[in-house]
Amino acid sequence: MDLTKDLVKAAVYGGAVLGGGGGGWIDSGIHMGNMAVEYGHLRLLNADELSPGCTVITASAVGAPAAEDRYLKPENYVRSVELLIDAMGSEIEGIITNENGASATVNGWLQAAVLGIPVVDAPCNGRAHPISSMGSMGLAKMADYVSIQAASGGNPKQGRNLEMVVKGDVKHCGNIVRKAAVEAGGVVAVARNPVTVKFALENGAPGAISQAIEVGKIMLESEIKGPEEMINGAVQVLKGNIVTSGEVEFFEIQTEGGFDVGRVTVKDGSDRYHMTFWNEYMTLEKDGERLGTFPDLIMTLSSDTGLPVTTAEIGKGKNITIITAHKNNLILGSAMFDKELYIPLENAVGKKIIEHVF
Repeated sequence: MDLTKDLVKAAVYGGAVLGGGGGGWIDSGIHMGNMAVEYGHLRLLNADELSPGCTVITASAVGAPAAEDRYLKPENYVRSVELLIDAMGSEIEGIITNENGASATVNGWLQAAVLGIPVVDAPCNGRAHPISSMGSMGLAKMADYVSIQAASGGNPKQGRNLEMVVKGDVKHCGNIVRKAAVEAGGVVAVARNPVTVKFALENGAPGAISQAIEVGKIMLESEIKGPEEMINGAVQVLKGNIVTSGEVEFFEIQTEGGFDVGRVTVKDGSDRYHMTFWNEYMTLEKDGERLGTFPDLIMTLSSDTGLPVTTAEIGKGKNITIITAHKNNLILGSAMFDKELYIPLENAVGKKIIEHVF
């Protein structure tokens, strides 16, 4: 599939929905996606269009989307891939993204365009997730796998511009990159974890970028009819539900350790809907009843515009529609079925998650 400007907007809109509250910013995603397709001919390949032994790497951004001092430029994304290739000492045949999200869905597009390699539709995960191990396709469980992770970002005018390469265990390398994001002002561009196409097919989320594009196309086709039809279109594709529409009555966010963590309450008449988030929405409840639990998709969209609203963008007084989609309707990578990885989520938001997922 040739990637064009029309597909950029669809990928970003659909990716924003599948971000589940995280996954970056719509404006940034459209800007980066358009820059990529304007740079040169860019293709999205199905993973089975490449030889099973070909090497692909993961492109991502790591950090807290609401951090005030975040600073990422296009050259940071390209530089992270260059650093990784240098550290590998070998060439790559494709780039995959770590997850879906407004800007995450187009992760790797600019790098691929500049370096003349394809984007491969086999992301690590088909929805956004808070910790890098959830986007490692199970590599964190492989004792003999040596992770290589390269990062670039930060504002040079603040003395925070940094580049780094780290090798070792997936989890601990991810922790170091997360700390680097904090030092860089909140966010860094990352390239990491070379694997074969065969491994990505078996452990990633093949087809998840196409799912994001499908969601986005429906939203764009419905845009002229108004926000309600845009939201309905997204829900229809994901076989999900519209839970409620109302006003944000309470909103709390803190940036801690490279994450955005907080709570949201939406008022609909006499009803109150409570959500927690750790970058992405983790839980949704009404009167103590659990209505959705990560990795189920819990997402907020503007009732006024129909556009997705991330946890970094939400605020008191906004008119919000909450939607959900069951995890079985998403395309999830293998790491999402690792119970151990859910412990940090519970600790972060103070809610039971594991017993609702497993």
